[in-house]
Amino acid sequence: MSAVIDQPTAAAPARQANTDLLEPGWVRYALLTVALLFLTLFLFVPLVAVFTEALKGGWHTYVESILDPDAISAIKLTLIAAGISVPLNLVFGVAAAWCIAKFDFPGKSVLLTLIDLPFSVSPVIAGLIYVLLFGAQGWLGPWLSDHDIKILFAVPGIVLATIFVTFPFVARELIPLMQQQGTEEEEAALVLGASGWTTFRKVTLPNIKWGLLYGVILCNARAMGEFGAVSVVSGHIRGETNTMPLQVEILYNEYNFTAAFAIASLLALLALVTLAVKSFIEWRLHTAGQPGADGNTEQ
Repeated sequence: MSAVIDQPTAAAPARQANTDLLEPGWVRYALLTVALLFLTLFLFVPLVAVFTEALKGGWHTYVESILDPDAISAIKLTLIAAGISVPLNLVFGVAAAWCIAKFDFPGKSVLLTLIDLPFSVSPVIAGLIYVLLFGAQGWLGPWLSDHDIKILFAVPGIVLATIFVTFPFVARELIPLMQQQGTEEEEAALVLGASGWTTFRKVTLPNIKWGLLYGVILCNARAMGEFGAVSVVSGHIRGETNTMPLQVEILYNEYNFTAAFAIASLLALLALVTLAVKSFIEWRLHTAGQPGADGNTEQ
């Protein structure tokens, strides 16, 4: 009986400590107000300005700007670059995460460092690397010219630059998730006679599907919005090598603001859709108790 009576007394200091850690109400409201003001000034106002400028000339002008042949070409090229780079990065990300999370091997830390390389290297520098490799005066330039192979100022160069700046996203999302899950389920499946492919398809893939989709969404958003590396390798050839961000820049520099903001509004819509899907996936990850975007398990 005495133990039962003593429990509330022992818990009282803990509750008091938690109460002492709480900020006064005015501090919480002040921080919330500052956060809302920041979001309003630097997120909502610019977003509203983009759509306002895009629709300033009316729906007819807006649609006309979107259906311009150069704009259509930029949209198609953006979709092509994303459509090639995202699946390749998906395959690479799953393979790299599988190796790093499930196995120990020499050079593991080196592979992790290489995966993080695009996060630390400026996209412009990445584009210049491709110029050094494939340019007319580059290391492989003369050989490419002799064999009539064009990489720079063409679709292959844009795809390569997009792949470089986006390949960490899928891998970096899956690595902490697969490390947290461990190898017990895969080992059990193999002991029961399942093949490697069956183990991956029936055990590993269902466990990582939401994290994989999260990484693909982020990878796709970066691929479609990439500017720096693509700008260096594209050559800015109107109607041929301009992606949507490059087309926005050209139209804005030509003072064709309505058309520039019309194309920009498509990128803004893509960002909003990405944000909505990202929030949904984060909610599913939180519900499943899996690591979130920062690699920590959310409780």
